[in-house]
Amino acid sequence: MKPFRRVFVVGGAHTTYMGKARADFVHPKQVTAERRNPTLEEHLQASVRATFEATGADPSAVDKGYVSNFLGECFARQGHLGSMLAAVDPALEGKPFARIEAACASGSAAIAACIDAMQAGCDVTLVAGVEVETNVRGSEGVDHMALAAHWEQQRGLSQFVFPHLFGVRAKAWKEAFGGTSEDLARIVVKAYANANRNPQALNHTSAMTLEHADTPSDRNFLFLEDPELHAHMRLTDCTAFTDGASSVLLATEDGLKRLGIAPGDCTEILSYAHSVRGLGKPTDGARLVNVQGAASQAYADAGITAQDVDVAEVHDCFSVTEAQHYPALGFCAEEDSPARIRDGSFALDGSLPVNPGGGLIGFGHPIGATGVKQVLEVHRQMRGACGDYQMAERPRIGVTSNLGGDDRTGIVMVHAAVG
Repeated sequence: MKPFRRVFVVGGAHTTYMGKARADFVHPKQVTAERRNPTLEEHLQASVRATFEATGADPSAVDKGYVSNFLGECFARQGHLGSMLAAVDPALEGKPFARIEAACASGSAAIAACIDAMQAGCDVTLVAGVEVETNVRGSEGVDHMALAAHWEQQRGLSQFVFPHLFGVRAKAWKEAFGGTSEDLARIVVKAYANANRNPQALNHTSAMTLEHADTPSDRNFLFLEDPELHAHMRLTDCTAFTDGASSVLLATEDGLKRLGIAPGDCTEILSYAHSVRGLGKPTDGARLVNVQGAASQAYADAGITAQDVDVAEVHDCFSVTEAQHYPALGFCAEEDSPARIRDGSFALDGSLPVNPGGGLIGFGHPIGATGVKQVLEVHRQMRGACGDYQMAERPRIGVTSNLGGDDRTGIVMVHAAVG
């Protein structure tokens, strides 16, 4: 969809993405009355308040907004998050807020909903994505995550439903295009290297070598029960449970006038495409077919080609997901993706940086926040605001690509620098 009323990203903020990899994370056995991790509500409040501070916008200017969240009832025993957003600031009371859920694509779906609302007359909208995932046992958390699959049909595939489904993809990608486990390990190493430059990233201080990422060990174990998939999913290929929130403020041209902000201080969303395929139906394990279709539509609506893209934020829930994104977004031919991984094309100093802040593997994956984080990260790269992980040359055209489930929901957006 190409907006007929222009949509600008004014700015936003992340909380620090928290999990066991961070020194400031409080492990369950160390929680005291004085020392604990932030709650879902605290992450939400912090990112929204920081967004108003960063943009200088008055909360009263917001016409409408959404909270993106996948598993609030499961992890935090909390629903009705639109009302929680309204409680962040007195000026937000009475605004039309609601929650949007689309599994891991929740944040992107919330931004798309705001774009639609802006075509219908709203001028300033707010999206806050949030998730808390570290407050339960790992086995319980994995069970919660399986709700993004077809529970009745797929829960029995494995104790680890999504690692199993993406283990199928890793095996299929290797067999179809000549990729190797080492190629996927290189994606992991890139993610950690970028996160090491990003102070808000989950893995900001975690080192990762190619030897460690590529070698199964008691610190990087193979864990899938299916003997055909066992060799295709290591611990380091996976994202970790993460807590965090990201928020963005969007405005039309009229909204910018209301806020007193110049278009040149913003970035623009040129288009988005939102494609959904049936849950539980067969899919192509070697390719992200749904994402590819969304990308083709988003590019056509924006009037660009893949060759115009300078930076991309893509959904790397597992290392193979990023590998499959390269051809799905048109960055290379399918058979060339292993070679492009090996030559560093998608590194921070490569010809097309992908996930310069660390992606989901390096930055973290608080599910409801991920799609919002992607949009804000492209905005920050275009504004030169990424500090140690800033690209050498500011990008002019960016792409965000987020997926929910096993390539079931695909949302691709095209972004442009202004001025």
